[in-house]
Amino acid sequence: MSETTELYYPNRELAKEARIKNMCEYEDLVKWAEEDYEGFWAHYAKEKLDWFELFDEEKVLDESDFPFVKWFGGGKLNVAYQCIDRHLDKRKNKAAIIWEGDRGDKRIITYLELYQEVNRFANLLKNEFGVKKGDRVVIYMPMIPEAAFAMLACARIGAIHSVVFGGFSAEALRDRIIDAEAKVVITADGAYRKDKPYMLKPVVDVALEEETPVEKVLVVERNNEEIAWVKGRDYSYNELIQTQSATCKPEVMESEDPLFLLYTSGSTGKPKGVQHNQAGYILWAQMTMEWVFDVKENDTYWCTADIGWITGHTYIVYGPLAMGATTVMFEGVPTYPDAGRPWKMVEEYRINQFYTAPTAIRVLHKMGEEEPSKYDLSSLKVLGTVGEPIDPPAWKWYYEVVGGGRCAIVDTYWQTETGGHIVSPLPFATPIKPACATLPLPGIFGEILDPQTGERVPVGEKGYMCVTKPWPSMIRGVWGDPERFKKSYFGDVKKNGKPVYFTGDGAVYDELGYITITGRTDDVINVSGHRLGTAEIEAAIKKHPNVAEVAVVGKPHEIKGESIFAYVVLKDDEGLGDEVAEMKAINAVIKSEIGNIALCDDIAFVPGLPKTRSGKIMRRILRAIAKGEPITQDTSTLEDPSVVEKIQTIVNK
Repeated sequence: MSETTELYYPNRELAKEARIKNMCEYEDLVKWAEEDYEGFWAHYAKEKLDWFELFDEEKVLDESDFPFVKWFGGGKLNVAYQCIDRHLDKRKNKAAIIWEGDRGDKRIITYLELYQEVNRFANLLKNEFGVKKGDRVVIYMPMIPEAAFAMLACARIGAIHSVVFGGFSAEALRDRIIDAEAKVVITADGAYRKDKPYMLKPVVDVALEEETPVEKVLVVERNNEEIAWVKGRDYSYNELIQTQSATCKPEVMESEDPLFLLYTSGSTGKPKGVQHNQAGYILWAQMTMEWVFDVKENDTYWCTADIGWITGHTYIVYGPLAMGATTVMFEGVPTYPDAGRPWKMVEEYRINQFYTAPTAIRVLHKMGEEEPSKYDLSSLKVLGTVGEPIDPPAWKWYYEVVGGGRCAIVDTYWQTETGGHIVSPLPFATPIKPACATLPLPGIFGEILDPQTGERVPVGEKGYMCVTKPWPSMIRGVWGDPERFKKSYFGDVKKNGKPVYFTGDGAVYDELGYITITGRTDDVINVSGHRLGTAEIEAAIKKHPNVAEVAVVGKPHEIKGESIFAYVVLKDDEGLGDEVAEMKAINAVIKSEIGNIALCDDIAFVPGLPKTRSGKIMRRILRAIAKGEPITQDTSTLEDPSVVEKIQTIVNK
């Protein structure tokens, strides 16, 4: 069977108990959404959510001010209530959060304990800090349970939280505080990483040295390192929480009231404050947990993301808790103290669904190819990937070695702006193709369109990945900048004369109608007039058996306009005496996969790639090195800042 049609069929035994058992059921749901779109969503909104006041069935979807759409008009609810209170009758003693720290310390928080902790936190914010409905609160926290408590406490009292990833610099934090006009920052003194303390509070202090709207800073004392305290501004969570009541009535929220902001970095300009609202977001968070991961009542689910990203919001906190699941929260890194750490946790907690990034999978593969076989991973049913396309070699190791050939892999495609998955296999229904996102989920009108004509592209031709109908969890705006919202997401593609949501990604259909994401349309290299996606070139290079990781950028070229520069991390670089031969071998693979037009003029064999702690490759740094330009980007958020200097030395030698 050719690689383009190689399919892995669902585990029939597990499919018997699945929520969506086969492709017939999937197609029935798709047809229902096509024939009665508003009825489809109204049904699930009534079935999945507990409303204080049910929405008006005449106002399920309001597109009168498109693209500023509204869902479930007239409905009243509270997201913290959805995630906690409504589970207490049946699940008060069930584990809501299982937390494991970097050093192996553990906490299990039941739904009743979560209810009490969140209520105390909500009362602290209301009574001690005067936080009220609509106020913005910045959360700059490590992966500790109090971070989840803080998010849910904000939701309970109607405050709008903006979680900032704990690896961001003081300048990045300040920019987000100022843009959101946040009056409170919640942080921690620090946390642990690879058994060593790292500090967050000093970063907050630097961020607040210049004028900001912040009035109060709440500090969770996690690692008890020495920190500075500013009198009248800084307060100890550990002290104040002791006197708070464990009862707090949830604020009644309208369906379209804002729930949170999450800032995404554009390639240029200031970060965009992506706004998500109450009802539509929490509905899709729950539905995708149930459909894509098929989490059941007694399952234990683990997403390895950080709460500073949308994956952590939707698939560590809101989605799992909305459906009453047990969610695992991990402070450490997957390769510490060794590459067996995640598999040891899977064995210990009998984890059923495991969700991580392709970068983590590749690192675990490289550092511990045989590690999974040392542990009992028989509890696993669904393996997920998120954040970027996964290459076929990593996919096969994940499937065969981690999943034992019996687990479904859900290669999920979505964005901060979509709120939840939009294209993904259903684990026990969809025949899965390695490294392919497969099909849009029911209710999501995902199409690959020609940007010029707005027509669906033919099989094998690249186009723009779009969503042609509004859906409940979609971005509701860019905070404080409605024009940027329209220009960023609805300015590039029209279908039948109407603007549609453009993801910014390119994609291609195969003969099955499956969707493969080819990468950002702005991550392209123009070689002699040919536009080549970096993701496509990287996927080809990864097929070389000795390539562990690769990042491709464009480099100015006198004749071609741009040439292709590849940074390659080898699986085995011992005795790399003949770099020229290795380069020829890699280019031979590219020639075979894409053609001569995509051959690399430069290949640098490097010890690692500059990545943020969430695993994102900082390509702007690599572009600057390729061009011989100075590094102007902030490297403090990198997992290993020293790798930049090492790469520069190799490239400049």
